[in-house]
Amino acid sequence: MKPVAIFRFSPGEGAGYFQTYLDSRQIPWQLFQVDHGEHVPVTVDKFSGFVFMGGPMSVNDPLPWIPHVLNLIRNAMAADKPCLGHCLGGQLMSKAIGGVITRNPVKEIGWNPIRIDDNEVSRQWLGDDMVDNRDFITFQWHGDTFTIPEGATRIVTGDACVNQAYVIGNSLGMQCHVEMTQKMIQTWCRDWEKEHVDPQLPSVQTPDEMMEEMRENLVLLKQIADRLYGRWCEGLSKD
Repeated sequence: MKPVAIFRFSPGEGAGYFQTYLDSRQIPWQLFQVDHGEHVPVTVDKFSGFVFMGGPMSVNDPLPWIPHVLNLIRNAMAADKPCLGHCLGGQLMSKAIGGVITRNPVKEIGWNPIRIDDNEVSRQWLGDDMVDNRDFITFQWHGDTFTIPEGATRIVTGDACVNQAYVIGNSLGMQCHVEMTQKMIQTWCRDWEKEHVDPQLPSVQTPDEMMEEMRENLVLLKQIADRLYGRWCEGLSKD
């Protein structure tokens, strides 16, 4: 199998648990550190799938690498190569195929409840048992939101941010972070004050609150990630 290409846009927002998932299943991968100036590939034929991680920037920022990433996503989807987006990555995917990225009414930071949409696509990606239970807790750290692109199906929604995840073909774009590890959460919490958020907002947690809930919530988050990553990997090109 050709490797999965993983794109990192910020030093503290690497592949996290997704890397662990791939390694445990002996799926090869290659990391592109865009934050360190690595070039985005022009062609898609050397990889089985494409994964885009998070970052503090906006998709609408005039950064030189963003047009190259958007073009890569379009080429990958045209070649039926699956794309997977986490937060910024989900926004990049949405914009690449006609969606719009705007500021969300409020920031979401910390552990937030979301719920699974009851539709056939959700059941294919998450299973009947999870869809029937509907609600789960995921990790959030964002101020922007995406629209659901034409031809895609939303599979997860939330109150503070309506569009949380969508599927189009064999690709999955997410606003939420299912790739989190303990180390990543601890690292991000050190930047909490830079967000200038009101801790009284129901969508915002303080670092202490995040840490208090971390151990139990990470166990549940991995269960969700395993479902989503497992279904996504089924679409990887085997050539």
